Parts: sequence; C-alpha cells; structure tokens
Amino acid sequence: MFLCERDFVFLCGENFSKKIIRVISAYKKMKLSYRKKLFVSFVLIFSLFTLGIFLFEYTSDKKHKTNVLTEKLDVYTEIANAIWIKNGNLDSTDFIFPYNLRLTLIDLNGNVLFDNVVEETSNMENHSDRPEIKLARKNKTGSDIRTSTSNNQKYIYYAKRFNNNYIRVALPYNIRVQNLLKPDNLFIYYIIGLFVITLIIINYASGRFGNSIRKLKDFSDTGGQTTDFPKDELGEIGKQIAENYTKLTESKNTITFEREKLLQHVHSSDEGICFFAADKSVEFYNGLFIQYINTIIDEANNTPSAIFSSPDFENVNLFLSNQSSEQKYFETKIEKQAKIFALRINIFENNSFEIVINDITNKEKTRILKQEMTGNITHELRTPITGLRGCLETILDKDLDTDKKQYFIEKAYNQSLVLSELIQDMSLLTKIEDAPHSFRFENVNIPKMLEELKQEVENLLNQKNMKMEWKMPDNLNINSNQNLLYAIFRNLTDNAIRYAGNQTTINIHLYNEDKDFYYFSYFDTGVGIPEERHLNRLFERFYRISEGRTRETGGTGLGLSIVKNAVLFHKGKIVAKNRANGGLEFLFTLKKNL
Repeated sequence: MFLCERDFVFLCGENFSKKIIRVISAYKKMKLSYRKKLFVSFVLIFSLFTLGIFLFEYTSDKKHKTNVLTEKLDVYTEIANAIWIKNGNLDSTDFIFPYNLRLTLIDLNGNVLFDNVVEETSNMENHSDRPEIKLARKNKTGSDIRTSTSNNQKYIYYAKRFNNNYIRVALPYNIRVQNLLKPDNLFIYYIIGLFVITLIIINYASGRFGNSIRKLKDFSDTGGQTTDFPKDELGEIGKQIAENYTKLTESKNTITFEREKLLQHVHSSDEGICFFAADKSVEFYNGLFIQYINTIIDEANNTPSAIFSSPDFENVNLFLSNQSSEQKYFETKIEKQAKIFALRINIFENNSFEIVINDITNKEKTRILKQEMTGNITHELRTPITGLRGCLETILDKDLDTDKKQYFIEKAYNQSLVLSELIQDMSLLTKIEDAPHSFRFENVNIPKMLEELKQEVENLLNQKNMKMEWKMPDNLNINSNQNLLYAIFRNLTDNAIRYAGNQTTINIHLYNEDKDFYYFSYFDTGVGIPEERHLNRLFERFYRISEGRTRETGGTGLGLSIVKNAVLFHKGKIVAKNRANGGLEFLFTLKKNL
C-alpha cells in the first residue's frame, strides 16, 4: 500500500476533503437556476462516484502490479538466502541477478554484512531503523521507496527475514520501474468516456425536469397566471399543483377578507372583546377590553390575562374552572366605579372561548329613567284627567244652573289644555331623542325671534309687572332649527315667569363667542333657588322643587328637560346657577354651524 500513500496523498488526504467542502460551499452560494443546480448536483454526485471507482481500480491495478514485482523480488531473496546457506557468502551472485539489482545481507541486529554496491560495509550505518527492516522484523517481509544514504540513489527496497539474518534486494526507482507499476490507461479512457456520456444524459434529464420546475416557478412569479406545462408526468403534477394553488389563493383571499372584516368589526365595536385559547393564553383583543378591565380592577394592567387573577372576576374563574360542565355560556353583571358592566362568556367546540364586556351603565340608567318616566307620566296624567272627569261627572250628574255649568265646563277645558300641553311636550322630547334627523335647519335671527317671543308673553309679563330685555347684535343669526331654538327661550321664559316673582327682570346676553360657539346668559332678578341641591336636577323630567308650588303655577315639568335636549341638539351645553345678587341664571352655548 506504500504506492497509494505516496502517489495519491493529495487525493485521499485531508487537503482533498477541504477542497471538496470548498467546492460544495461555493456551489451553495451560487445563484443558479433550478435546472443548473440540478445538473451541477448530479455532476458532483456522479463525479464523486466516478472518482471513487477510478481510485479503487487504480489502487487495485497498481497493487496487483506491485505484488507481481514484490513476488519477483521475493524470489531473488530466496535465491540469495540459498546461496548464503550453501557458500557462506554472496560474492558469486552477480551473474545470477540483474545487473542493477542491489543485494544486501543484514544480521538480526541491523548490522550490514554484505552489500554488492558498497565495498566497505563496516562503515555503513546500522539498518535496524530502516522502514523495510522494521516491517520485515514484524511481518517477515517489508518494502519501501526511498533514497539510499549510501549512494544517494532512489530505490524500491524489499527485505525478508530468515532465521539468522535479513536479505534485502533493491531496484533503482527509475522510469522503467515507474512505468512497470503504472496502471493501464485503457481503463482511464473508459471512465472518461462513460463520464462524458453520463453528463449528456444528466443534462437531458435535468433539462426536462428543470423545465417543469421552471414552469411552476413562472406560475408562482406571475401570481397564478395560466402557463403551459410539458406533456409528461411532471407536467401533470405541475397542472395539479397550479390548480390547487389557484384554489388555495382564492380561499386565502376570502379568509383574509373575512378576517379583516371581523377585526374591523371587533376594533370598532362598542364592546370589549377578547379571544382566549383553551389554555387561557390571549389570542386577540381590542383596546376597549383593556379599558374596561382596568376600570373594574384597581390596578392598571396592559394584559387581558389579569382577569384570571382578580377577585372582581371570581364568578368568571369559577365558571371557567368547571370545564366538565356542559354549559357553554355564562353571563353576569359587575358594578364598579359607579358603572355597571355586563359580562358574558362563550365557550367554543375546541374549548377556546371569548369574553365580552359591555358598559351598560347608560342602558341601566335609561331603563330606570323609563320606569321613572312611566310613573311620572302616570302621575302627571292622573291629575288633569281626574279633574276633567270630576267636572264632567258634576255636569252630568247634577242639575246645575247655567252659570255653574259654565264654570265646570271652563274648568274642564283648562284641564284639557294642561293635558294637551303635556302630550305636546312629551312628543317634542321623544322626537328630539328618537328622530333628530327629522328637524330641518335654517338661518334664524335671534333678536327678531326674541321680539316675537316677548309679544307672545307680554300679557303674562304685565300680570306680574316683569320686564324682558336682551343685549346682543341685531344681526345675530345662527344656523339652527327654528322650532327647537324657540323652545329653548320660550321654556326658559315660562320658567322665569312662573317662579322668579313679581317686579323682576329677565335678561338675555350674548357674553362671548369664538369661531365655533355663541355663549349666552339667561337670568332673572328673582328669588333663585334657595336650596342649591336642586340645581343639578332642574333638567330632569318631571322634577319638581315643590310639588304644591308647581301645581299652583302650572307647567308640565318637562320645560327645562326640553331646553337641555334642544341645546344638546345644537351641539351645546347648559348649566344652571344662582346669581350672587339674586335670581337664577342659565349659561348655555350654541354651535354656529351645524
């Protein structure tokens, strides 16, 4: 095996492995088409396979020729040993062996006893460390190719150990010997030819396969546009892939569109929504959900999972912990921070679930308000209806003279007016709240409208010796609904006439304006409201400071509620306050352009 180690170390050693790794690394970094990559891959694989066969055959052939040569050299050693045993010397071997054969006799200690090339063997070094002698000592025979230290000539050595010595023969390692050991070139030509033919076949096969792959890539790059595939098995597979790709793209687009609609709906929803996986990990939530749980939980959190550790959601955790139950729906109410929240849970088939939190504070207030309003309406209707019924029953049941009958008829008529006014005010409030779009807008001159209002209530003002004044530009116009704007000033005026007292003055001032709003002050110089706790409730429906006083002065109890809703309709705000010098003042704003 010494020939392989010496002649092909560059192919079989570490350097060769590093070269192969560098080639593969460079190949991976190359930006090639799939067809070229496929071709290069097959070429690399087949090259390695071919190289393996070549090295195996080369080594085998050379080993065979080396064995033939060593067998011949072994015969020389046997002959030399026979002569040594017979004659006790090797002087008469020149005519037996080839002229260039070097013959050496070495004892078992490595001392040279005879060498046909060197005359003074006593001056030669001990040969026990020579490679061929070491191998012969171990394996009985050994060989090596090296340069002789005696005459500086390169030899192929062969040594054989006998009972009392080593016989070593050597041939000059010249061109003749090298050619003798050189393998047959016919096999190399055969390998090269086979390699070229295989490359042609690989190129053809990779071309057809790469063409189908290229068609698929073109199909993908063009976004799913139809392309012609080759009419073979790969082409059929390509067509199926293209069809599935088209269907998948359509399904993906549909799912994406539906998902975007769902996300948009969730984000714009007035409910706090969060979706959880079966292990309670958060999948998706909107910002309102975080806002609601932070309102309920005392400490601020930025993760929906805080709901599972808060005692405020104890009922929620109890329901979720009872997974063995067949109940998949749960709802409850939570009251916190003067708000009321409705919470519901929906558990899906895969045990994931959603939690929905909704602020129902206003709904609850509306529900309570409707209950109160129903009671108030019943109460307010009962009085005029009872009076009206009593008057009519008196007229029908008793024999009255003409003056008495006229008195009860007029009293019944007045009660019907109260009832009509109440129904009218309720109808106006309902229309403002439920059908604001039904009101038309127009340009209204405020001073002109106030002048008309003053003329309408002039008799009432004179009865109480009251005055009505205003301070604002004559050209003050506002884009508004005239009926609602009139209702604001009429109801405030009626309220002042009823409660301000005699010999008082009603003042209406435009005390400020900016680019968006007009700022009005409406006040009287009357008695005001002695107990300020009533101020915040003046705009409630049917709220009365004094039940008896209201009955005496009339009114439906809806006037100031109409005022507030009309102001809100015009995008403004209104508050009530007692003035320092006496009287009740209303401060309100009206938006310039709606």
